[in-house]
Amino acid sequence: MHIGVTGSSGLIGSALLEHLRAGGHQTTRIVRRAAGAGEISWDPTKGDLDPGALAGLDAVVHLAGAGIGDHRWTDEYRRTLLDSRVDSTKLLAEAMAAADGPRVLISGSAIGVYGDRDDEQLDEASSSGDGFLADICRAWEAATAPAEAAGIRVAHIRTGIVLSREGGALKKMLPLFRLGLGGRFGNGRQWMSWISIDDEVRAIEHLLTSGISGPVNLTAPEPVRNADFAKTLGKALGRPSFLPVPTFGPKLVLGGDLAEALLFSSQRVAPSVLVEDGFAFEHPELLGALRAILTR
Repeated sequence: MHIGVTGSSGLIGSALLEHLRAGGHQTTRIVRRAAGAGEISWDPTKGDLDPGALAGLDAVVHLAGAGIGDHRWTDEYRRTLLDSRVDSTKLLAEAMAAADGPRVLISGSAIGVYGDRDDEQLDEASSSGDGFLADICRAWEAATAPAEAAGIRVAHIRTGIVLSREGGALKKMLPLFRLGLGGRFGNGRQWMSWISIDDEVRAIEHLLTSGISGPVNLTAPEPVRNADFAKTLGKALGRPSFLPVPTFGPKLVLGGDLAEALLFSSQRVAPSVLVEDGFAFEHPELLGALRAILTR
């Protein structure tokens, strides 16, 4: 297939490009600068994307958006987080609807759509939740409507915590845990729905040809409580992991809303759609995933 990718310089996007190219696919980066060889230029802030530039693509994987944890959630940055997702998705969906080109859109979303749900078991049939991240995800997914109305197959990938040494939550945790200073966050009872970077990109590739549309949870089949995550990471590193991180620390550093959403909310999510479609996880359980990631 010939696949266009937005957000290709991010953690997931860069790994996806490498994976797709290794699998024999042709890829084209959709970038926010002057296009080079094998690239398409766009500017979501100005509504600039030539539908004709998409001709020849079979599918687009849309991963662009400002980083959720990159800054404190000021009113201005909240608007940036929302606009960077909704505006870019709407622009891309409209361009695809007008183009003689890709008939598949794999569009980013997140398990934040479910809100903080304690011990409730969640899958794609579950209702969306409350809070800022849930509001963003609903608007983000709704912005694909022009593509869906044009008969383009759209899958919304509701991604969990992506485990990689190259970025994301795990990279930030590793220095403390390697020093033996890691531990649970707060009471540690909150559920963490995670996925290895390998399974993330494999699942996206699977969705390109599977025929699935609608929401798809990209999480491993065995979510864990935060305390168990900390214990397992310590075991994988051969280090103790018994020092709890009190809630006030991250809230002082990150701001209360951001820390609560990223570190202390609970989402026990199952990848029901992927499993029912026959997708086989390479890393279904946490210890094996961490060992595979950390020994590269």
